[in-house]
Amino acid sequence: MNIYARKQRWKLGLAATALVIVMLSFWYTHNLVKRIASDEKLKAQTWVKAIQSRASLIKYTNQLFGAIKQEERKKAELVAEAFKQLNRFDNNFDINFVLRVLQENTTVPVILVNDNGEMTSRNLDSIKSRDTTYLRQELNKMKEKNDPVVINYYKNFNSYLYYNDSKVFSDIQLAFDKLKKSFEDVEVNTAEVRVIFTDASKRHVIAHSTRIDTALINTPEKLRNMLQSMASENMPVPIDLGEGETNYIFYAESDLLTKLRYYPYVQFGVIGLFLIIAYILFSTARKAEQDQVWVGMSKETAHQLGTPLSSLMAWNDHLLSQGVDANIVNEMQQDVKRLVMITERFSKIGSQPTLALENINEVLAESIDYLRKRTSKNVQYVLNLPEEQLFAHLSKPLFEWVIENICKNAVDAMEGKGRITVDLIGVPEGLKINIIDTGKGIPKSKFTTVFEPGYTTKSRGWGLGLSLCKRIIETYHKGKIYVFNSEPNRGTTFRIELKRE
Repeated sequence: MNIYARKQRWKLGLAATALVIVMLSFWYTHNLVKRIASDEKLKAQTWVKAIQSRASLIKYTNQLFGAIKQEERKKAELVAEAFKQLNRFDNNFDINFVLRVLQENTTVPVILVNDNGEMTSRNLDSIKSRDTTYLRQELNKMKEKNDPVVINYYKNFNSYLYYNDSKVFSDIQLAFDKLKKSFEDVEVNTAEVRVIFTDASKRHVIAHSTRIDTALINTPEKLRNMLQSMASENMPVPIDLGEGETNYIFYAESDLLTKLRYYPYVQFGVIGLFLIIAYILFSTARKAEQDQVWVGMSKETAHQLGTPLSSLMAWNDHLLSQGVDANIVNEMQQDVKRLVMITERFSKIGSQPTLALENINEVLAESIDYLRKRTSKNVQYVLNLPEEQLFAHLSKPLFEWVIENICKNAVDAMEGKGRITVDLIGVPEGLKINIIDTGKGIPKSKFTTVFEPGYTTKSRGWGLGLSLCKRIIETYHKGKIYVFNSEPNRGTTFRIELKRE
């Protein structure tokens, strides 16, 4: 198993482990939130039962207060009737009964006003009633409440008796109002959930918890949408306080529970983001380390090749002076020059090369001619060049290295027998070079993988050729190189794209 396959397995193993950890964390948090939600639901149901019991108690209290109020009302009406009876004295008149009714009146407040405007009172505050202003205020309230009883005590002289509900009746009404207000305030604000208390029409809010945004309450459309949303979560609780209509309490889960419900997804996203950032940083650091290794190796290789190359050049001159066949010496010199160029290529790795305007037609022709002479005769090279001369800025030694690498890989893929076609195509936005072989092809899943460092299908080699090609074309020449097309056992097409001049 080569280093690339082992690296892929390690990546898959680590990714699977990270996924398992994330899924276990997500599962645990999700179950925890479900348990909290269940507890919150149980609390809400208990709260609903409590407010229903409290509402029933208030309804019963209201009915009891109603009966007491009716009795107090009858007493006030009885006092008023006693004064009327006193006013129309006749033979059937029971003066003792009337006087007893008036004497036993200790709760119904009355004010007697004569024609001169003088006032006397009973069952009002004994201290405050000494103040005329207080008496007039109470008199105005009585005038609004009931019509006066006219008492004709002598010919055209009359007195006017004004009365109000008894103090007990007023205290009962006040107590019930306070009880009702207490119910509205306590029930909507003691619950941990969001609560809205509405009237029977469900359009007007009587009270709401502090967890509800007031701006939503004051907007009819938003209020309607909120109530519909709450009703979809929980059935509104009917509240009958014994006043002739049924009010409703709408409630929804607490803000904390809502946040907790989305917490697992936020957690999953944060962990995923962390893993992505960690992977990017790790890949960047690894790539930088690989670049440093390649640069160091390339420069060391160039340095080591320098001494034997100088010696080979000297030996070529010596052989030529000894009368060795000039053709042989010339071919050796060509190979030495090629080695010099290869040394120059290695020395350029790691530094920004100088780009010069080159004729792509000539560069391709020279590269293919060199490969043709040094490749098996079973490999046929076909070069298709346009009539138009195409130019681009490039580093000729590095660009030729790319062409040679791809062609040598093609020869290996064809096992030393087949055809390599090189097409140069000019387009308005640049130029394209297609290198087509008749080898065994590349699986679609490996189209991008073949450019990874360490990837190789050969028993020997480091798998750096195509990786260097990608670096040269995309980093140094700002172009593109990719697998354009490939079919099993029919061949592969590599495409290079450059900007043209």
